[in-house]
Amino acid sequence: MDDIVAQVEVPSYIDSDPICFLHAYDSPLDRQLAGFFAAIMAWGRRDIVIQKVGELLERMHHQPASFIRNYSESDRTFLSGFKHRTFTEEDVHQLIVQLSGILQRFGDFESYWADVYSQSKAQNRELIAVFHERFFEFHKGPLRVRKHLANSEKNSSCKRLYLYLRWTVRQNSCVDTGLFSFMPASELMIPLDVHVARQARILGLLGRKQNDWKAVVELTEKLRLLDSNDPAKYDYALFGIGVLKKEIPEDCIINHRIE
Repeated sequence: MDDIVAQVEVPSYIDSDPICFLHAYDSPLDRQLAGFFAAIMAWGRRDIVIQKVGELLERMHHQPASFIRNYSESDRTFLSGFKHRTFTEEDVHQLIVQLSGILQRFGDFESYWADVYSQSKAQNRELIAVFHERFFEFHKGPLRVRKHLANSEKNSSCKRLYLYLRWTVRQNSCVDTGLFSFMPASELMIPLDVHVARQARILGLLGRKQNDWKAVVELTEKLRLLDSNDPAKYDYALFGIGVLKKEIPEDCIINHRIE
Protein backbone atom coordinates (compact mmCIF):
# COMPACT_ATOMS: atom_id res chain seq x y z
CA MET A 1 0.00 0.00 0.00
CA ASP A 2 2.78 2.43 0.89
CA ASP A 3 4.60 1.61 -2.34
CA ILE A 4 1.49 2.38 -4.40
CA VAL A 5 0.89 5.63 -2.50
CA ALA A 6 4.46 6.65 -3.39
CA GLN A 7 3.78 5.88 -7.08
CA VAL A 8 0.42 7.70 -7.26
CA GLU A 9 0.89 10.71 -4.95
CA VAL A 10 3.24 12.59 -7.27
CA PRO A 11 3.03 16.13 -8.77
CA SER A 12 1.96 14.82 -12.18
CA TYR A 13 -1.24 13.52 -10.56
CA ILE A 14 -2.53 17.07 -10.09
CA ASP A 15 -3.30 18.02 -13.69
CA SER A 16 -5.52 14.98 -14.29
CA ASP A 17 -7.56 15.32 -11.10
CA PRO A 18 -10.10 17.92 -9.85
CA ILE A 19 -7.62 18.85 -7.12
CA CYS A 20 -5.97 20.92 -9.86
CA PHE A 21 -8.34 23.78 -8.95
CA LEU A 22 -6.77 24.06 -5.49
CA HIS A 23 -3.44 24.66 -7.21
CA ALA A 24 -4.80 27.14 -9.76
CA TYR A 25 -5.01 30.26 -7.56
CA ASP A 26 -2.67 32.30 -5.39
CA SER A 27 -5.27 33.39 -2.84
CA PRO A 28 -5.92 30.76 -0.12
CA LEU A 29 -9.63 31.61 -0.05
CA ASP A 30 -9.93 31.29 -3.84
CA ARG A 31 -8.26 27.89 -3.55
CA GLN A 32 -10.54 26.76 -0.73
CA LEU A 33 -13.75 27.78 -2.51
CA ALA A 34 -12.73 26.52 -5.94
CA GLY A 35 -11.76 23.26 -4.28
CA PHE A 36 -15.10 23.00 -2.51
CA PHE A 37 -17.01 23.12 -5.79
CA ALA A 38 -14.50 20.74 -7.38
CA ALA A 39 -15.08 18.24 -4.58
CA ILE A 40 -18.86 18.34 -4.42
CA MET A 41 -19.02 18.11 -8.23
CA ALA A 42 -16.51 15.21 -8.31
CA TRP A 43 -19.00 12.73 -9.69
CA GLY A 44 -18.24 10.72 -12.80
CA ARG A 45 -15.25 10.83 -15.13
CA ARG A 46 -12.48 13.06 -13.89
CA ASP A 47 -11.96 14.81 -17.23
CA ILE A 48 -15.63 15.79 -17.41
CA VAL A 49 -15.59 16.97 -13.79
CA ILE A 50 -12.58 19.17 -14.55
CA GLN A 51 -14.32 20.56 -17.63
CA LYS A 52 -17.52 21.43 -15.73
CA VAL A 53 -15.78 22.89 -12.69
CA GLY A 54 -13.65 24.97 -15.04
CA GLU A 55 -16.81 26.23 -16.73
CA LEU A 56 -18.36 27.18 -13.39
CA LEU A 57 -15.23 29.04 -12.27
CA GLU A 58 -15.15 30.87 -15.59
CA ARG A 59 -18.70 32.03 -14.88
CA MET A 60 -17.31 33.37 -11.58
CA HIS A 61 -14.69 35.27 -13.62
CA HIS A 62 -12.01 33.03 -12.05
CA GLN A 63 -12.40 35.01 -8.83
CA PRO A 64 -14.51 32.64 -6.72
CA ALA A 65 -13.89 34.40 -3.38
CA SER A 66 -14.87 37.83 -4.68
CA PHE A 67 -17.80 36.47 -6.68
CA ILE A 68 -19.21 34.54 -3.71
CA ARG A 69 -18.53 37.19 -1.08
CA ASN A 70 -20.28 39.89 -3.13
CA TYR A 71 -22.95 37.68 -4.66
CA SER A 72 -26.39 39.17 -5.27
CA GLU A 73 -29.50 38.09 -7.13
CA SER A 74 -28.37 40.03 -10.22
CA ASP A 75 -25.25 37.84 -10.44
CA ARG A 76 -27.40 34.80 -11.01
CA THR A 77 -27.38 35.58 -14.73
CA PHE A 78 -23.77 34.35 -14.80
CA LEU A 79 -25.02 30.92 -13.74
CA SER A 80 -27.77 30.74 -16.35
CA GLY A 81 -28.03 27.32 -17.96
CA PHE A 82 -25.29 25.69 -15.92
CA LYS A 83 -25.69 21.93 -15.43
CA HIS A 84 -23.52 19.04 -14.30
CA ARG A 85 -25.10 15.65 -13.66
CA THR A 86 -27.90 16.49 -11.20
CA PHE A 87 -26.39 19.92 -10.38
CA THR A 88 -28.50 22.71 -11.81
CA GLU A 89 -28.26 26.48 -11.95
CA GLU A 90 -30.62 26.59 -8.94
CA ASP A 91 -28.41 24.26 -6.91
CA VAL A 92 -25.28 26.30 -7.57
CA HIS A 93 -27.14 29.51 -6.76
CA GLN A 94 -28.28 28.12 -3.42
CA LEU A 95 -24.81 26.85 -2.54
CA ILE A 96 -23.30 30.24 -3.34
CA VAL A 97 -25.92 31.97 -1.17
CA GLN A 98 -24.95 29.74 1.76
CA LEU A 99 -21.23 30.29 1.18
CA SER A 100 -21.75 34.05 0.94
CA GLY A 101 -23.45 33.98 4.36
CA ILE A 102 -20.58 31.92 5.78
CA LEU A 103 -17.97 34.39 4.50
CA GLN A 104 -19.91 37.37 5.81
CA ARG A 105 -20.12 35.86 9.29
CA PHE A 106 -16.81 34.02 9.61
CA GLY A 107 -14.54 35.91 7.22
CA ASP A 108 -13.14 32.81 5.56
CA PHE A 109 -14.04 29.19 4.97
CA GLU A 110 -11.58 27.59 7.37
CA SER A 111 -12.91 29.59 10.33
CA TYR A 112 -16.32 28.18 9.55
CA TRP A 113 -15.00 24.61 9.39
CA ALA A 114 -13.16 25.17 12.67
CA ASP A 115 -16.40 26.30 14.32
CA VAL A 116 -18.24 23.24 12.98
CA TYR A 117 -15.38 21.02 14.20
CA SER A 118 -15.55 22.50 17.71
CA GLN A 119 -19.31 21.94 17.81
CA SER A 120 -18.95 18.35 16.65
CA LYS A 121 -16.49 17.68 19.47
CA ALA A 122 -18.67 19.38 22.06
CA GLN A 123 -21.73 17.39 20.96
CA ASN A 124 -19.79 14.16 20.33
CA ARG A 125 -21.17 14.03 16.80
CA GLU A 126 -19.56 13.23 13.48
CA LEU A 127 -18.04 16.27 11.76
CA ILE A 128 -19.87 16.02 8.43
CA ALA A 129 -23.23 15.54 10.14
CA VAL A 130 -22.76 18.88 11.90
CA PHE A 131 -21.47 20.47 8.69
CA HIS A 132 -24.58 19.33 6.82
CA GLU A 133 -26.84 20.70 9.55
CA ARG A 134 -25.03 24.01 9.87
CA PHE A 135 -24.41 24.73 6.18
CA PHE A 136 -28.01 25.71 5.53
CA GLU A 137 -28.48 27.91 8.60
CA PHE A 138 -28.02 31.18 6.70
CA HIS A 139 -30.73 30.66 4.12
CA LYS A 140 -33.21 27.80 4.19
CA GLY A 141 -33.53 27.32 0.41
CA PRO A 142 -35.21 24.35 -1.30
CA LEU A 143 -34.74 20.89 0.17
CA ARG A 144 -33.45 19.47 -3.13
CA VAL A 145 -30.11 21.26 -2.82
CA ARG A 146 -29.34 19.47 0.45
CA LYS A 147 -28.81 16.21 -1.41
CA HIS A 148 -25.52 17.56 -2.73
CA LEU A 149 -24.04 17.70 0.77
CA ALA A 150 -23.99 14.27 2.39
CA ASN A 151 -24.89 13.48 5.98
CA SER A 152 -23.13 10.71 7.87
CA GLU A 153 -26.05 10.51 10.29
CA LYS A 154 -28.14 9.38 7.30
CA ASN A 155 -25.52 6.64 6.67
CA SER A 156 -24.08 8.35 3.57
CA SER A 157 -20.44 7.60 2.78
CA CYS A 158 -19.74 11.38 2.58
CA LYS A 159 -17.15 10.65 -0.10
CA ARG A 160 -17.01 14.10 -1.68
CA LEU A 161 -16.77 16.07 1.55
CA TYR A 162 -14.04 13.84 2.94
CA LEU A 163 -12.28 14.10 -0.41
CA TYR A 164 -12.36 17.88 0.08
CA LEU A 165 -10.96 17.51 3.60
CA ARG A 166 -8.22 15.19 2.34
CA TRP A 167 -7.27 17.87 -0.18
CA THR A 168 -7.21 20.66 2.41
CA VAL A 169 -6.11 19.03 5.69
CA ARG A 170 -3.24 16.69 4.76
CA GLN A 171 0.11 18.42 5.23
CA ASN A 172 3.48 17.76 3.61
CA SER A 173 1.97 16.37 0.43
CA CYS A 174 2.99 17.28 -3.11
CA VAL A 175 -0.69 16.89 -4.12
CA ASP A 176 -2.92 17.70 -1.14
CA THR A 177 -2.61 21.32 -0.14
CA GLY A 178 -2.66 21.52 3.67
CA LEU A 179 -4.69 24.74 3.48
CA PHE A 180 -6.61 23.88 6.67
CA SER A 181 -5.11 23.35 10.11
CA PHE A 182 -8.28 23.12 12.22
CA MET A 183 -8.10 19.32 12.52
CA PRO A 184 -5.35 16.68 12.40
CA ALA A 185 -4.98 14.37 9.43
CA SER A 186 -5.30 11.45 11.85
CA GLU A 187 -9.04 12.19 12.11
CA LEU A 188 -9.72 12.13 8.38
CA MET A 189 -12.01 9.40 7.09
CA ILE A 190 -11.38 7.60 3.81
CA PRO A 191 -13.26 9.08 0.81
CA LEU A 192 -15.16 5.94 -0.14
CA ASP A 193 -16.33 5.43 -3.72
CA VAL A 194 -17.03 2.27 -5.70
CA HIS A 195 -13.41 1.94 -6.90
CA VAL A 196 -11.89 2.34 -3.44
CA ALA A 197 -14.46 0.02 -1.87
CA ARG A 198 -13.94 -2.72 -4.45
CA GLN A 199 -10.17 -2.78 -4.02
CA ALA A 200 -10.51 -2.66 -0.23
CA ARG A 201 -12.69 -5.77 -0.38
CA ILE A 202 -10.22 -7.57 -2.67
CA LEU A 203 -7.47 -6.83 -0.15
CA GLY A 204 -9.59 -7.99 2.77
CA LEU A 205 -9.73 -4.52 4.32
CA LEU A 206 -13.50 -4.19 4.04
CA GLY A 207 -16.09 -6.81 4.79
CA ARG A 208 -19.25 -4.74 4.60
CA LYS A 209 -21.07 -5.07 1.27
CA GLN A 210 -22.77 -1.66 1.25
CA ASN A 211 -20.80 1.48 0.38
CA ASP A 212 -22.14 3.53 3.28
CA TRP A 213 -20.94 5.32 6.42
CA LYS A 214 -20.53 2.05 8.32
CA ALA A 215 -18.21 0.87 5.56
CA VAL A 216 -16.23 4.13 5.80
CA VAL A 217 -15.74 3.62 9.53
CA GLU A 218 -14.75 -0.04 9.09
CA LEU A 219 -12.23 0.70 6.34
CA THR A 220 -10.73 3.77 8.02
CA GLU A 221 -10.17 1.80 11.24
CA LYS A 222 -8.23 -0.78 9.24
CA LEU A 223 -6.19 1.91 7.50
CA ARG A 224 -5.31 3.49 10.85
CA LEU A 225 -3.56 0.24 11.70
CA LEU A 226 -1.27 0.95 8.75
CA ASP A 227 -0.74 4.63 9.59
CA SER A 228 -2.55 6.08 12.60
CA ASN A 229 -1.40 9.61 11.77
CA ASP A 230 -2.46 9.67 8.13
CA PRO A 231 -4.99 6.97 7.17
CA ALA A 232 -6.48 8.99 4.28
CA LYS A 233 -3.25 8.77 2.29
CA TYR A 234 -4.28 5.22 1.37
CA ASP A 235 -7.00 6.72 -0.79
CA TYR A 236 -4.17 7.10 -3.32
CA ALA A 237 -3.33 3.41 -3.10
CA LEU A 238 -6.89 2.08 -3.34
CA PHE A 239 -7.81 4.59 -6.05
CA GLY A 240 -4.58 3.84 -7.90
CA ILE A 241 -5.21 0.11 -7.89
CA GLY A 242 -8.78 0.51 -9.13
CA VAL A 243 -8.56 3.34 -11.64
CA LEU A 244 -4.89 3.64 -12.57
CA LYS A 245 -4.53 -0.15 -12.92
CA LYS A 246 -1.71 -0.64 -10.43
CA GLU A 247 -0.83 -4.29 -9.91
CA ILE A 248 -1.74 -6.08 -6.67
CA PRO A 249 0.75 -8.80 -5.64
CA GLU A 250 -0.98 -12.17 -5.69
CA ASP A 251 -0.18 -12.88 -2.05
CA CYS A 252 -2.02 -9.70 -1.02
CA ILE A 253 -5.31 -10.70 -2.61
CA ILE A 254 -7.74 -12.04 -0.02
CA ASN A 255 -10.93 -12.11 -2.08
CA HIS A 256 -10.49 -13.19 -5.70
CA ARG A 257 -14.19 -12.94 -6.55
CA ILE A 258 -15.68 -9.53 -5.84
CA GLU A 259 -18.85 -8.55 -7.66
